[in-house]
Amino acid sequence: MSTKGFAAVLSRMKLITGTTTDAELSYALKISPQTLSSWKGRNSTPYSLCIDLAVRYEVSLDWLLLGNGPRCWLTCIPDATATDEQAEDWETQLLNQLRTLGPLDRQAIAIAVKEKQHIRQLERQVEALSKKLHINP
Repeated sequence: MSTKGFAAVLSRMKLITGTTTDAELSYALKISPQTLSSWKGRNSTPYSLCIDLAVRYEVSLDWLLLGNGPRCWLTCIPDATATDEQAEDWETQLLNQLRTLGPLDRQAIAIAVKEKQHIRQLERQVEALSKKLHINP
């Protein structure tokens, strides 16, 4: 793996683990900082670790290793049958992703969320009025 490719893999590892420094990443991976430094010196990382991370964080191995395709598997977004723990894991991952964005991107996302909440509020009001008037929306 090239130095550039290895650095990109490390960046994606930091992204999914919610870490920003090599020391934090080594702690999250449960390895010594010296081990991480050794990987950096050799420009390589054990594929078994990447597979474990992909499974644990439900990310695509293609995305983790190559930066190709979608980051998440379909299971990244919890559905109605998700357990509380799965939903919390998803929320934590989402928050970690948000923290990696710049202020303008975070502001744009906040605006989109507010707009979606406003639309849902309006939909509830229309439904309530329709019920009062006995109209099917």
